[in-house]
Amino acid sequence: MDILLHTPEGVRDLHDAECAKKQFLERKLGECLHRFGFHDIVTPTFEYFDIFRKERGTVLPKDMFRFIDREGNTLVLRPDMTPQIARCVAKYYKEEKNALRLSYHGNTFVENSGYRGKLKETTQIGAELINDGSVIADAEMVALMAECLKAAGLKEFQIEIGHVGFFTALAEESGLSKEEANELRIQIENKNIFAVEQLLSGQELKPEIKELLLRLPEFFGSISKMKEIKDMTENTKAREAIDHLILLHGYLEQYGVSGYISYDLGMLGQYGYYTGINFRALTYKTGESVAAGGRYDHLVGQFGKEAPAIGIAMYVDTLLLGLNRQGLIEAPKEAKELVVYEKGCEALAVQKVCALRKSGVNALLSEMGQEMTEYETMVQNGSVDRVYMVLTQGEKLLQKQA
Repeated sequence: MDILLHTPEGVRDLHDAECAKKQFLERKLGECLHRFGFHDIVTPTFEYFDIFRKERGTVLPKDMFRFIDREGNTLVLRPDMTPQIARCVAKYYKEEKNALRLSYHGNTFVENSGYRGKLKETTQIGAELINDGSVIADAEMVALMAECLKAAGLKEFQIEIGHVGFFTALAEESGLSKEEANELRIQIENKNIFAVEQLLSGQELKPEIKELLLRLPEFFGSISKMKEIKDMTENTKAREAIDHLILLHGYLEQYGVSGYISYDLGMLGQYGYYTGINFRALTYKTGESVAAGGRYDHLVGQFGKEAPAIGIAMYVDTLLLGLNRQGLIEAPKEAKELVVYEKGCEALAVQKVCALRKSGVNALLSEMGQEMTEYETMVQNGSVDRVYMVLTQGEKLLQKQA
């Protein structure tokens, strides 16, 4: 029976202060998204497997929680929110030409059996900007991420920005097959220089292309470093990718967030559907990203509506971990009052607590079971703001002395 008191590996209960902190954080992030003009959309917890199949560039099938419904359809608990939003846009906004700003809040489920201690159920809060392929839209979403992290309470963080177009251009010029290019992308993203060398060692490549691909994991730094890298190649598309970052940086300066920004051309994104910039936010004492995002101009088209798109996601559990470890978040204190009563005074106590609640006060009701001094201590230490004592001889109020 004891096993039933525990949760399965990878999921957990939240209670008391930790639960209050998470809900407070979620409210702060949601308010920030709404200030940028995003409105909420709610998608189901499980979908057809094909929504997330490998060809869409999302989570690998082996990492999904799958089950079969009564009709024999394969369903999955959603491992990723973005394909769901893409499906909704194609279904409900197929004819919409203006920019769509959709935000979401939900849990995702990924089978992380290979990573002990890593959560399999996590909370994401994010936003998707559809029908806008401009560099301004890119800047808007990077700035939104920075503002969300500041609203959450982070003081120090870094947003790293890459552009998959640089790698894609070099991979196309190299003549690598789609499978070879994808494997190379994964190893570069993992900063596995030895694997990159091994993959390229047997390829007939132009020396300058091979050198750039080999050095891609070390192509990170300031926007000035990106300008230097641009001069290393004559590949038009690769140069255009860096030009995009240079233009983006100018807009981020106008947004006032460029101080949080660095660049990494070897950062190619967790998901294969990214087509332009991709980015992630890092802070102290977490060991992984607290937020991520990127442009995915072809994903919505897989559901029947051609539309450029870019999105961000805040990983609430990891962000909360960082805030806790940095001492930047406390459980919000909610004003509350206590009504206690002696036997025989129940009706008067109910009237009192109802009146308090109707006035907007958070009020608790309880039979008197402690000494007067213990209630005075509760008021003095802030456990409650006031105690209304409904007694046979009348009502007595306890409140903190100024």
